[in-house]
Amino acid sequence: MDGQVFANRREAGAVLAAELERYKDRGDVVVLALPRGGVPVGYEVAKALRAPLDVFVVRKLGVPGHRELAMGAIGPGGVQVLNRSIVDWYRIPTRAIEETAREELAELERREQAYRGARAPLAVAGKTVILVDDGLATGSTMRAAVAALRALGPSRIVVAVPVAAPSTCDELRREVDEIACFATPDPFMAVGRFYDDFSQTTDEEVRALLASGRTPTPAPAAAGPRGGSHGT
Repeated sequence: MDGQVFANRREAGAVLAAELERYKDRGDVVVLALPRGGVPVGYEVAKALRAPLDVFVVRKLGVPGHRELAMGAIGPGGVQVLNRSIVDWYRIPTRAIEETAREELAELERREQAYRGARAPLAVAGKTVILVDDGLATGSTMRAAVAALRALGPSRIVVAVPVAAPSTCDELRREVDEIACFATPDPFMAVGRFYDDFSQTTDEEVRALLASGRTPTPAPAAAGPRGGSHGT
């Protein structure tokens, strides 16, 4: 399947969902999607598994003067995770960390409000969380998400993506309980190379999918005994 090209993110999500069939109709499963491109993928996964869908917004904390280098991450509820080796190596003062965290927390909250509105985030403590994106190149954003999510106390973290660089998939496998990478092309190049339509997902689409996926589709009712239906 390494040559797989998806028509769009929704198709990729449907294909990915088939790899996660064992999580279908389980009351302890929550699907969290990384915005924005991960949301259409996550929507199809959540729909197929009949699990609730929410967005998981994370922000990397960049080293002052080297913002591309992450010294940590923050997640929903103000959860903060620091990479102590980076902080110690660059001798980053606490004040600088706090200032960066305040800036990124403000942006995180702005994005959560834009995507979710007044709805509270889904509870994840003690749950099996399937963390979804549209693909993994370097995996830096997903690593930040995993670190922030871990601090919220899920019982199990499953990273699921339609396509990923083989090395990134292998590295992340050591950081989570399970990883499902449907396709791992080598050479990888870029995530968008494996989609016919990789146009930007809009905020409006994110809001609509989250609103629709918040409550999972109930499982079909079991058929009654042959010979007639039962009244109440």
